[in-house]
Amino acid sequence: MKLSKYLLSVFTLLLFFSISVLAQEKEMTSDEWTAEMNRLQTQKQSLTEEINSMTTDVNNLKDQVNNLKSYEDCMNELYALVGATKADVDKFRDAVSELSGKINRKEGPKADRQKDLDALKQNKISALPEFYDKVHNQMQRALDSWVEEPQEWSYTVVKGDCLWNIAKKKDYYSNGFAWPKIYKANRDKIKNPNLIYPKQVFTIPKLTDEEKAKYDTIRKNYKPAPVQ
Repeated sequence: MKLSKYLLSVFTLLLFFSISVLAQEKEMTSDEWTAEMNRLQTQKQSLTEEINSMTTDVNNLKDQVNNLKSYEDCMNELYALVGATKADVDKFRDAVSELSGKINRKEGPKADRQKDLDALKQNKISALPEFYDKVHNQMQRALDSWVEEPQEWSYTVVKGDCLWNIAKKKDYYSNGFAWPKIYKANRDKIKNPNLIYPKQVFTIPKLTDEEKAKYDTIRKNYKPAPVQ
């Protein structure tokens, strides 16, 4: 209201100032004076209506702002739609972050990670906009693209094979010193580690990180006997 009164006062002053200037610059007849006054009065009325309309809009906006709910209230209403509290959502967020890290680091077994993800998908909280795409799409794509290394291989012995050469193959250990791992896994088939036969089928288990480090150290420290 104060703004409206101020604008009207300014306009009135300008109106009479403009008429005075025109009267000084050009001698006006009574009819011209009346016509100019009518024009300016019409303009004043139009501006007054515009100001009133703007004032109404401003007041409406103020009412809307005053009636707006806080961000926290809005989020609590959203959580209530899936039957959860803020504490539930915070806990779910931590679970998503933890599982996402395991999937990205390929912490197997992969089947267990799929079970963990399926459990998150079944939770109604996963329907919230914050989680839906990540849980139902992004993390599943990451799992689908995860090619899990086998925990063991099957190998059929061919003529000329020995446990050393099998262990040295790039498809397995790339280290001949790891041959005891194959021997121990197939003791029921190998009576003498120096004697294996074509068409025997051996199980070649994957080395643990600890075993891999042990055999790599043995290889690095190995010094062949000097040739006589």
